Amino acid sequence: MSAQFGKVGVLYGGTSAEREVSIMSGTGVYEALRKSGVDAHLFDTGERSLAELAAEGFDCVFIALHGRYGEDGTLQGALELLGLPYTGSGPLASALAMDKTMTKRIWVNEGLPTPRFEALDRNSDLEAVAASLGLPLIIKPPHEGSTIGVTKVTDAAGMRAAYDLAAQYDEQVLAESFIRGRELTVALLGSGRSARALPVIEIIAPEGNYDYEHKYFTDDTRYLCPAPLPAEVARRVQEISLAAYRALGCEGWGRADVMLDADNQPYLLEINTSPGMTGHSLVPMAAAASGMSYEALCVEILRDARCKVSGRSS
Repeated sequence: MSAQFGKVGVLYGGTSAEREVSIMSGTGVYEALRKSGVDAHLFDTGERSLAELAAEGFDCVFIALHGRYGEDGTLQGALELLGLPYTGSGPLASALAMDKTMTKRIWVNEGLPTPRFEALDRNSDLEAVAASLGLPLIIKPPHEGSTIGVTKVTDAAGMRAAYDLAAQYDEQVLAESFIRGRELTVALLGSGRSARALPVIEIIAPEGNYDYEHKYFTDDTRYLCPAPLPAEVARRVQEISLAAYRALGCEGWGRADVMLDADNQPYLLEINTSPGMTGHSLVPMAAAASGMSYEALCVEILRDARCKVSGRSS
């Protein structure tokens, strides 16, 4: 298999707020690829330069970075310039998916269900936003992941503190209606019409608080895979997730996060174009439920590596 892929770089670490998670993801991917016979090598983009990356002589790279400068299209654009095939979505889809406000605007234009929202800045009338969207609502930085900087606001008096927290991470701030219901996620593999959805996962976090700690560092959160849903509801959630993925032009792999209300109506929250690959991560869990090992998942994602703009393949 080493000859099939050549020398493979696993890009991990980085400089975003999700560096710690990326190190765990990248280490897992690296070990899985090595176990599968791939000539894989770790490369920390937070400690080494693009010039060093170019000098490594990689035939392709597996992106295990999360957040800015790894998942937001900037790295993908650099890899296109280097002519270096890479996993996942291209520059445009990565940038769109990383910007939750732009993501939602595209979904609304495509007629896909997503919670009502408003983009905020320092001059926004926060009380008017609370009145318009209703309480509770969610305030978040639209360019971060892993629930970093996210607040559930239950009364108008909490709007300013929630805004200030999100603004620490982002020049933009997003407010969206809170959907009370079941938290679901759908792993997606492939590109275009060949893309497919893996079994739906339901996330049951302590007191409904699926925060950074409960995502990566505790065993208190329960995951039900496949989610205990009526077949037609599960199929609808998968179809909407695939439509959301394709609407952004995503490729290779990703994960859609969805809320399901009391009437079994799904609402799209976001698309992750470089999801976690840690021991607590959801894409490997969905793959396992469909009969695919962690190692096989990594190899399948790697097999799809290519330059999206130039069309050069590995």
